[in-house]
Amino acid sequence: MRKLIVNRIQDSIDVKKGLLNNEQLLNTVEKLAEVIAECLKSGHKLVICGNGGSASDALHFAGEIVGRFQKERDAWPAVVLNADVAALTAIANDYGYDNVFARQAQGHCNPGDVFIGISTSGNSENVYRAAIIAQKKGARTVGLLGKDGGKIAKQVDYPIIIPCMTTAKVQECHILLIHIMCEIAEEKLG
Repeated sequence: MRKLIVNRIQDSIDVKKGLLNNEQLLNTVEKLAEVIAECLKSGHKLVICGNGGSASDALHFAGEIVGRFQKERDAWPAVVLNADVAALTAIANDYGYDNVFARQAQGHCNPGDVFIGISTSGNSENVYRAAIIAQKKGARTVGLLGKDGGKIAKQVDYPIIIPCMTTAKVQECHILLIHIMCEIAEEKLG
């Protein structure tokens, strides 16, 4: 068991070391942090979604935005599309699960907002469709993605791709980057 524990910690460190050397990813995160800060400063909102563990990451992200990350400050607006069970089940029943986020993005996204879709595969159909609708509504679009970024990477304005095939390691990096973006927003706006 000790060897497994040590190996998993080392695996996580190795993936994160790869991020340190990925100039494209670092540049995209930096630009995105600016976009998020500007969005919030101008009174717009974040619209976030994901499936499974990524749904929990979406909730976590919004909690840091609406509540606080590290600094005492006013609340900022964020909507999590996977949080509304009534909307999810009604839309899934009427339009199919592939449309559960797109239908909500149509209702929630406005110009100036930032849509953030989280998908460790980069190919979640419901996140992909929501990104398309969010762009049509005038929101900037972000993908927190894994593997090679999948089809979502080609659709969004800001693809942030963790180049790793292990879902758990991708999720660990997503949380790290979410925290970094929240910290930058608080530094800029707090």
